[in-house]
Formats: sequence, structure tokens, C-alpha cells
Amino acid sequence: MIEIVVVLRVEDAVLDFLSVLTDPDPGAGPAAVVLADRGDVLPLPAGTPPAERLALLAPYVRSAEEDAASPGPDALAGLIRRAADGHSARVWTHSPADNRRSRGRVGRDTALACAGLTDAEGDGAVPVLTVRHAVGYSPFLQFVSDLDRPLDRARIAAKLDFVNDAAPGLLDTPSPEFMVQTPRIPAAERFFVSDPVERERLFALLASLGDEAAAVTDPWEFATSPYEARRLDATAAWVRRHCPPGGKPLVEVGACEGALTNRLAADGFSVYATEPNPLFRDRLDAAQRGTGAVQTGTEDLAELAKDGPEGAAYLLIEMLYYGQDLALLDDLPTGLLFLALEPEALEARLRPWLAASAVWHVVEETRLVAPRVEPVCGGRAYLSKRGSVGLVLRRTDS
Repeated sequence: MIEIVVVLRVEDAVLDFLSVLTDPDPGAGPAAVVLADRGDVLPLPAGTPPAERLALLAPYVRSAEEDAASPGPDALAGLIRRAADGHSARVWTHSPADNRRSRGRVGRDTALACAGLTDAEGDGAVPVLTVRHAVGYSPFLQFVSDLDRPLDRARIAAKLDFVNDAAPGLLDTPSPEFMVQTPRIPAAERFFVSDPVERERLFALLASLGDEAAAVTDPWEFATSPYEARRLDATAAWVRRHCPPGGKPLVEVGACEGALTNRLAADGFSVYATEPNPLFRDRLDAAQRGTGAVQTGTEDLAELAKDGPEGAAYLLIEMLYYGQDLALLDDLPTGLLFLALEPEALEARLRPWLAASAVWHVVEETRLVAPRVEPVCGGRAYLSKRGSVGLVLRRTDS
């Protein structure tokens, strides 16, 4: 049997998988490192001492400025087949929830590659006994692991020497994807085995926006999270206090799959719910089919500021996290805004803008929901949800 480590770049093999590559068991077999960025395989024959294995890896360190990305499941399947060279294999790779999306994608693509791996000549499947994901770098999540391997001082010293001697440029690079800092040099390497559903949910959870987040239904678990249910219920009640049903429609910007939309419609509001992402919008449309109180649209914030419908109020709930130009809010066709954000984002993003605004003034500030620690992805991980603060803004000239 062979141990195959599939990584984005060669330093990852040392930072997160040193225990795999330097197994002290005298009966340990061969290993191989698949370098996704290079499309290459580095064989490590059985019996090669740990220091020699690391010396074989060192020449493949690249600068942080060089592009690195997953070549996709098909290409990785070919590389894994080549690395296995007819042996049964255990495969080790990145977590699909690694906060560095380049690594998370390799972890997800490797698992997909192993699931469909067949011999190029059609002689049958390459026996992949296990795919294990490293917990790796995950500053927002704590993981429940299946296998923990604390490193002794000698192996920690070897890891540090590799970084200092073979990859010194990664210690002071400004690149957030490739910088090597203390949290990215774990003293205990932790691994877990993931099924396809859990893997896709972990990958989507860290995606933030776009089709990767929308690849699974309800990626942020609005339907099952007690925290999210409290936040959404409180938000609907908050809107109702300031803007009773029966007037002009509310315009909900970035409605996602309609978790808040449903609550507003149940309260008797007419809602124009916009969602630019086509996958989320399809689910939003399906949820509102036959509901005359809700219309849906495709506009983003810039399009609504340019030519949006007049609304009793515009709702921007937990969506001003992505660098939108806050000056667009001045052009929304309404005299009333409901904004909600985590406290830290509110202080960093909204306070300075509001302090300089001659267009809007604060009518109310309220804490919608307190922070809470919750499991995600079926309990594979957990995180602290940071609370939500709501601001009601009214135009100064209305």
C-alpha cells in the first residue's frame, strides 16, 4: 500500500502532512506527493529516511507570487493513478473548508477524483482505501477530527527547518493565500474523513458568494440553525414595528433563498425580493410559487440604485460584507433603510460612512440577536456566530 498526499504546493505537504510522510514505523511503505500546482508526482520510496524525504521536496518550493490552482478532478485522478502505480492507496489532502480557497478546492477536487477513479486502460478501479482531509488552516471553524497526530520535538524541528531553509520567502510575503505564519505550522496534525454531502456543505460554507456557495441548498443553514431562526424572526418583527404591512412593497436586497422573505410575506407584507445569483434565485422562485405577495428580481445593489422600484423601505440584511460602494445607498428610491450587520462590520464599515453622510440619519439602533456558538455541517465543525445589530435610517429631507 502507498500513502499519497495531494496538496496545492509542496510546502503544504510538510506543514500539514509531515506525520504521513515521516512515519517512524520501520514497516512503513512508499509514499508520494501529488503537486496540484505543477501537475507532478514526487515518489518517496519505502525506507527513505525522513530527512532525505524532506530534502527531495525542498527544490519544488515556489515563490508566493506564482499562480497556483487546482487542475480539477479529472487531472487529479490521473495524477493519483500515476502516484499509486498499481498499489492500493490511502489518500491525504486538504480540507474542503480550508479558509484558503485554493487549498479548499484541491481538497474537494481530490475527493471527487478518488470517488470516480478508474484505470486509464479500463482494467478496473485503483483501490483508494481512505481519503482523509487535514483540518489545516481554519481560523473561523473548530473541527471534530477522526485522527490526531501530535508531533514530537524532532519532527517539529524538521518542520521549522524546512520553512526557514527551503521556504524563507513565504515567511514575509504579503499574500494571504501563501504566507506561512505560526497558526499555519501546526504542532499536532489533525485529520477527518468526510462523506460527499458533508464535504460539499463544508466547501460551500466557506465560499461566501457565487456559485460555489449556491452549490448546496441552504449553505448557511438558515432552516436548521437556532441562531439563524432567532435572527430572522427578530428581523421580521423589527421591520414590522417601523413599517406596518399594507403599504408599498418592501424591497429586499440579496434575498438568497427567501428565509426572511417567507417571514415577511407571512406577516402580510408585499415584497420585491432581488437575488442576482441564478441558483439561489431559482430556489427563491420555487419557494414563492403561488405566493402573490412576493415578486422576485435579479438586480444587485448597483442596478437597484440606478433603476430600482420605489419601496416603502429597502432591506439590506447581513449583506454589506463584500466591498459594495456605500454611496449607492444614497440613490435607492426610498426614504427608509433597514441595515443589519455583525457588530464588528458595523463599526468598521457603517459608522465611518454614516458619520460623513448628509443624506441619512439613524432612527433606531437595536441588537437583533446575541452571539451564539453553534455546530455546522452536521456537527463536523462549530463556530461562533457574532450577533446582529440593526439600524433604521431615514433620509434627512423626509
